[in-house]
Amino acid sequence: IKYLIVTSKKYELAIMAKRKIQKSKQKPKTEPVAPKQDQQPATKKTKQADDESAASSCSDNDSSSSPPQQPQETTISMDDDTNIPNDTNSLSSEESGSESDTSQTPTPPAPTPTPITPRLKSDGRYHLKRRTLILSSRGITSRQRHLLEDFRTLLPHHKKEGKLDVGKNAPGGMGGAINDICEMRGCNSVLFLECRKRQDAYLWIGSGGPSAKFLVENVHTMDELRLTGNCMKGSRPILAFDAGFGGREELKLLKCLFVDVFGTPRGHPKSKPFVDRVMGFYYVDGKIWVRNYQIVETTSTTAKEANTEKKLHGQAHSTSMVEIGPRFVLNPIRIFRGSFGGQTLYQNPAYISPNAMRSQKARDRGEDYRDRKESEDRRKKRREDIVVPEDPLGKVFA
Repeated sequence: IKYLIVTSKKYELAIMAKRKIQKSKQKPKTEPVAPKQDQQPATKKTKQADDESAASSCSDNDSSSSPPQQPQETTISMDDDTNIPNDTNSLSSEESGSESDTSQTPTPPAPTPTPITPRLKSDGRYHLKRRTLILSSRGITSRQRHLLEDFRTLLPHHKKEGKLDVGKNAPGGMGGAINDICEMRGCNSVLFLECRKRQDAYLWIGSGGPSAKFLVENVHTMDELRLTGNCMKGSRPILAFDAGFGGREELKLLKCLFVDVFGTPRGHPKSKPFVDRVMGFYYVDGKIWVRNYQIVETTSTTAKEANTEKKLHGQAHSTSMVEIGPRFVLNPIRIFRGSFGGQTLYQNPAYISPNAMRSQKARDRGEDYRDRKESEDRRKKRREDIVVPEDPLGKVFA
């Protein structure tokens, strides 16, 4: 439609220019053609027509007294006046035809959505260089030491460090010493196992910024469980999180910390390009239950077994998970804003320290002892109070 409007305007300008040229031809040749300066064009169209007539009157001779000559042929044909209205009629008919065609043509179908391609395609190289520092404090038990070795087996991107022994008067304390070791070893995250009183294990997880402190409970290592699951050493895990990690804000932050620590970066030199295990994190009863499973795919050996398997599960092969270990439970205590210290972002209100639990158990045992002694005193007193009166006829038959 815009094209038709532009072409109609061009035709109007051409008609006005041709009429101007015909009027100049009817005048005597002796009179020079000079534009009147008193009159000004009323519209922009007449001004453009005057410019076109002035350009057409110019010829090889530049003198003003020369008579105007006919303009050269342009892309628009100006042979007869009778042809121009026919052209305009044809344009109007074409415009009406195009409108009818657009009204009659059906609407095109909606385009199919194209799949979204990722901006960055992974080439399998080691670009995301993450390293996890794994260390412990002095005084850990044998079970805790085996748990630490299981962590080093599961994380091929770890950096091993000896037992940490920080004095009481050290500047920065334990957190400052761990941060210095991370900076020297070039590590992005930390997994620190702290033992107190040779029985309580605390797990610190940090990733440069926020850090979290957990109480480790119900620890069972790989060697202790003797489970049948097995996987390739150094393989990358699939991290599976419970639906509870998407609701609460503190669990979302803990999820990010677990991904940074337990997620093996792709292309690490010590990792294997296989995914044959699943590491699950489940939030139940206010605690985080951690499990490690192997992905087992079994294929049928005979056609009969394949047929029965396909009838039951819809596939000729079945996929199952077998637990590898280790298994443990993390009871969250606090989440700090900085690395091993700083402002407290979250504090678990339902957490009870092991010392308070032991003192409560001792208090309960003390109450049991006190109740037992009180019952013995009551029994002794009751025996003393029970006195049998002397029988007056007891000595008659003696």
